Amino acid sequence: QGLKPLVPTESPAPIFGTSKPADLPAIESFLGTNKVPDLQKVFQRSDGLPVHLKRGVPDRMLYRTTMALTIGGTIYCLVALYIASQPKNK
Repeated sequence: QGLKPLVPTESPAPIFGTSKPADLPAIESFLGTNKVPDLQKVFQRSDGLPVHLKRGVPDRMLYRTTMALTIGGTIYCLVALYIASQPKNK
């Protein structure tokens, strides 16, 4: 008795087949090894480095490239504003 549930309790019949061919390997073989525990150890190490530089040289190169592009873009914008603010000579 009582109210009927809004959501059906039985799962609907699948629209597409869910079985895979027997000759394909399991999905687990495509995933490789789990790197999360190793990366957790790297990022939780207390060596005084900020998180965005913990992985070494690639992180430093990415950070320096980002900073160089940011500073270069800021200078470019300031020069463009300066040039745009000057009156045109006829």
